[in-house]
Amino acid sequence: MQRIVIFDMDGTLIDSAKDITLSINYVRKQYYGLDDLTEQFVIDAINARERNLAFLFYETEHYDVHAEALFEEHYHTQCIQNVRAYSGIAETLSILHTQGCILGVATNAPSIFAKRMLSHLQLSDYFTHIIGADNVPFPKPHPAMLEMHLEQHGFVPSRDRAWMIGDNTKDMDAARNANISSIFAAWGFSDHGEGDYLVTDPSQLSSIILKELGNAAD
Repeated sequence: MQRIVIFDMDGTLIDSAKDITLSINYVRKQYYGLDDLTEQFVIDAINARERNLAFLFYETEHYDVHAEALFEEHYHTQCIQNVRAYSGIAETLSILHTQGCILGVATNAPSIFAKRMLSHLQLSDYFTHIIGADNVPFPKPHPAMLEMHLEQHGFVPSRDRAWMIGDNTKDMDAARNANISSIFAAWGFSDHGEGDYLVTDPSQLSSIILKELGNAAD
């Protein structure tokens, strides 16, 4: 039996709120002449189920390609300045890896930034695949990213187990759409949500997953 554990990145594995906000505010000032947004406003906007981020961040109905390029140029340097792994994440990844779980990342961020940040934090080696929104036709809550992980490992529902761990309704919906278990990470960008499990500390993940595995073996 394979044990596949898929993580969201921002707000689940890492706290990237400060750097995301700084880059958004850089574009607001340099390209649009707008005042700064707060970190909380940015995180609330990202986590909203229904939203137009172009309007919320830049007061325009659609992203401007030049503004997007400016953000990506700035964020490439900014994204590793203040980012940190949440307390207990590295230890939990080590435990799951040691227990034979297959670990992956499914993030709506571009994969180039995901790989850069996780490598900077010395976490990337835990993951067999780091899949971003640019690697699939549709981002979460579409199940494409999760299905890519499962297909890469020849996942068989009647034999194997899989979990999606995230801090956003899109993560939970993606898990449901992919027909795998969901675990809501309430230590990150949001402290409340719905999933098959809700956990408040990364250390709880290994006990949930390994307990499920024990029950499956029985």
